[in-house]
Amino acid sequence: MSSTPGHLLILTRFCLLLALSGRVAYGQSTPTPLSTTATGPTIWFTGDMTDVTTTTSPGILLAGGSTDVDDAMRWFLRKSGGGDVVVLRASGADGYNTYLYSTLGETVNSVETILLNSAAWVNDERVVQTIRNAEALFIAGGDQGKYVSFWKDSKVEDAINYLINTKKVPVGGTNAGCAILGAIYYPVFNESLASAEALSDPYHTNLMLGKNNFVNAPFLANTITDTHFAQRNRQGRLVAFLARMQTDWHITGRGIGISEKTAVAIEPTGVATVFGSSVAYFATPSGSGKPEQCVAGKRLAWSAKGKAIRIVEVQGSGTFNLKTWDTPAGSPVRYWYVEDGGLQMQP
Repeated sequence: MSSTPGHLLILTRFCLLLALSGRVAYGQSTPTPLSTTATGPTIWFTGDMTDVTTTTSPGILLAGGSTDVDDAMRWFLRKSGGGDVVVLRASGADGYNTYLYSTLGETVNSVETILLNSAAWVNDERVVQTIRNAEALFIAGGDQGKYVSFWKDSKVEDAINYLINTKKVPVGGTNAGCAILGAIYYPVFNESLASAEALSDPYHTNLMLGKNNFVNAPFLANTITDTHFAQRNRQGRLVAFLARMQTDWHITGRGIGISEKTAVAIEPTGVATVFGSSVAYFATPSGSGKPEQCVAGKRLAWSAKGKAIRIVEVQGSGTFNLKTWDTPAGSPVRYWYVEDGGLQMQP
């Protein structure tokens, strides 16, 4: 791993590096940020300044939060073909640089973390070109409300979708970064929604949804992702999300709930492999009917004779086909339903 003295690079040095490398480059790894909001977003860089072009393989990584799953992150890095990795975030610092560049033991040319914590830089051509040049993109955890507020309808949003659908490089996210990858997403502009709030009133002020206007990832159409799933008892709010999708948009929605220390790695075939120590939950309404009651100010009711939502639980190393949503052999299936605002789970 290369390094430079631990001080901010001056503008002359920045321009020289940019001219010599032909790359949007802000410097190499230092213990302090390499640029400030006076000249651009805060950036941390580790690795080789020379931009490389490698053969990549597409894939989407959905991580459930807490400790990262090393095997899932290795899967992600291998798909970059040893290229340049960009990490986007709206809070925090350079925690992923060393981890992705050297700790995991996979070869990559560089890791560059960009702190986009305002809308001031989301249309900056240097930032956008850095993202578009990446062979892998990872969106860190934090607050997805900031990601939506700052990045939506910007050139950064366009660059993310370019990487996924045109350049076809691996793109992943954890926690908040995972929560924005579904075509249906929960932006958390207010306080984080609790399951009890969602079930007591599916139109609670903390329940809001975006649809088909942010990230466009394969196999995640009509799908919402949720993280810290089992640990934070988010089963009820996922059911409420599906109820709103059915009621408001007549969508038979799908949900992927990912527990902590767990990740779902989606191949270009649509087959997803679960990595980690816990469980991923694949949820979809078992029939075409709407909830019996999904109105503002009243408790949610969605029974369908005790089989409103079909749940497939997949442990680490198991797989699930997101193209067909068929139940894999050997995976347990159970049903969730809601009566009088209370979540019930059929064994």
